[in-house]
Amino acid sequence: MDTKEFAAHSLHLPASKGSSFTTIDGTEAFNEAKLKEPPQAFSKPSLILHLCCLVGFFCSTVNGYDGSLLNGLLINDAFKTFFHGSEDGLWAGIVTSIYQIGSVAALPFVGPAIDKFGRKGGMLIGAAIIIVGTIVNATTYWSASIGQFEAGRFILGFGVSIMQTAGPMYVVETTHPAYRGVVTGLYNTFWYVGSMVAAGAVRGAISKPGNHWTIPIWLQMLFSGLVMCFAWFLPESPRWLYANGRTDECRRVLTKFHANGNEDSIWVRLQLREYDEYLRLDGSDKRWWDYRGLFRDRASSYRLLCNIIVVVCGQWMGGAVLTYFMSSLLTSAGYKSEMDKANINLAYSCEQFVIAIIGALSVDKLGRRALLLFACIGCSIVWIGLSVATSQYDLRQDAASSKAATAMIFLFGAVFSFGMTPMQVLYPVEVLSFEQRAKGMALSSFAVNAAALLNQFAWPVALKKIGWRTYIIFVVWDAVQAVVIYFFIPETKNRTLEELDDIFNARSPRKESTRKKTVALNGEKTVVMGDES
Repeated sequence: MDTKEFAAHSLHLPASKGSSFTTIDGTEAFNEAKLKEPPQAFSKPSLILHLCCLVGFFCSTVNGYDGSLLNGLLINDAFKTFFHGSEDGLWAGIVTSIYQIGSVAALPFVGPAIDKFGRKGGMLIGAAIIIVGTIVNATTYWSASIGQFEAGRFILGFGVSIMQTAGPMYVVETTHPAYRGVVTGLYNTFWYVGSMVAAGAVRGAISKPGNHWTIPIWLQMLFSGLVMCFAWFLPESPRWLYANGRTDECRRVLTKFHANGNEDSIWVRLQLREYDEYLRLDGSDKRWWDYRGLFRDRASSYRLLCNIIVVVCGQWMGGAVLTYFMSSLLTSAGYKSEMDKANINLAYSCEQFVIAIIGALSVDKLGRRALLLFACIGCSIVWIGLSVATSQYDLRQDAASSKAATAMIFLFGAVFSFGMTPMQVLYPVEVLSFEQRAKGMALSSFAVNAAALLNQFAWPVALKKIGWRTYIIFVVWDAVQAVVIYFFIPETKNRTLEELDDIFNARSPRKESTRKKTVALNGEKTVVMGDES
């Protein structure tokens, strides 16, 4: 049966000569709304909403700043001398991992805070805690106490856990459904904005004599301070407003920002209908102690499993070695100078930012599954190259091997940034239902930090003990992750958040998510006819 005959058969309609047909990925209502009422990305309300989401992006920037900050401080000889530390080994592992321990300790408070006070309220709470942690860290200059420094990093990790959960939730729930993939994908690219600022600040501190390492530490409150200033003026998540009984406010937000003031917009009607059908006004998100929504049924458990698989994949692909322990890696590749290491660190952050943006702009065109598979397979191949290059440098100590290793480092950054960086936040947050989202993202944060603890303790010791042979682990593991993603992870593009319920209620969510639909365009009328087989 051809496409036209199939479509007519599905609705028992005659095949019209004036009709044209197209096959689409996604769900009917979403694609019908896009065809009937094309969204306007650059209208005034849309631009304002994009700026609101930019404030949410700063939650990612805060986390990125810390990643590059610690990497840079471990390059800085004055910092290591001040605290009698080293760039690798157990000391480096403890100083970096205490941040993750703080994040894990925040787990019981993350979901309740964001569900109770709203998405922007969660951002404000997290930002305030980060500012306190920054002050504790920076004032160690006068106390010279490594204990105080570690306490400050614990507080930072606690605040970041709340902030980096609230930020993507705000973005994914507030942005227009047609732009959810791109805008939420861009969220995690701003990790590199923080990374670049920190790398530049650390480089500047290295170039000056004395204990100027405190300057980049003080700057850690920059982006959390911006969130504190601007979050008060943001519209709240319409889904949170609706689920908390503030229906009129929800409608006003949708009308203003998703429909350019048109109360009869198909986008407003679509989302309100879905909120009414899918959002539970008495769900477990209303009770701080109730986590049953995470495991209510098979679909809920599958959603949570997909969330955790993707966040753990992002942590264990090997990027942490380049984020926190690049100094040790560069030493193994032949770089001894502080300034050379700082320059490479800064260039690496800039490269990742640019390529991550390209990846984020591709999420709706290429799809989530394609990007995840590309990242895992590509990084496995790059680790082979890096293992060979660093092993040859270990044998020969020659410039050619050193340059090859550097090229592999930048190639890894390109592959990871394009395929995984946009997915690290976009997929985990969108795959959860509203009832699950806050507590699920808190549990996701726990998974991230539990996985990161392995990164912080295992890899610095491994780099010190077995050097370049550490990279062989990533060759194998990244390939394993690709297999898991292929068989278990569903596609989520071209659907509203609520329409994903139908995917996860299916017997095989992965197969259901890749099924195509046939759409007939009859003049101005759009009719979704049925599944193409």
